Amino acid sequence: SEARPSKEETPKGISPIKAKKTPSPADAERRKLRPGSGGEKPPEEPPFTYQLKAVPLKFVKEMKDIVLTEAESVGSSAIFEVLISPSTAITSWMKDGSNIRESPKHKFIADGKDRKLHIIDVQLSDAGEYTCVLRLGNKEKTSTAKLIVEGIP
Repeated sequence: SEARPSKEETPKGISPIKAKKTPSPADAERRKLRPGSGGEKPPEEPPFTYQLKAVPLKFVKEMKDIVLTEAESVGSSAIFEVLISPSTAITSWMKDGSNIRESPKHKFIADGKDRKLHIIDVQLSDAGEYTCVLRLGNKEKTSTAKLIVEGIP
């Protein structure tokens, strides 16, 4: 079934890449020494070995400020959300510079690259500056946003 002439597949005048590029002997040597350096990852490589190429640690999506009025916020919940990369990084949360521990009040949700801080039953006292700290190895990044609870005038 694979017997179609190759003429058909490539428009006239454009030679298939295969024909154009012959790997030089040096290339072939290099490929022999280091499997995995030539384009495609060999499938038998376990998934974590190629993660050693430094993946930049970053917030794909930063935290955003949450503004609530006291009337609608008290008793409701606020969710700070970040999207991080890579998913192996560790996130921790701070409020006004001190670490938040998980409790009935603060729930941490980690789903792959998606990390959330869920503040349950928001009170005026929950207003402040929240920071998500992202750590991987010896690197660290932070993203900060405010929870603003506006009192009723």
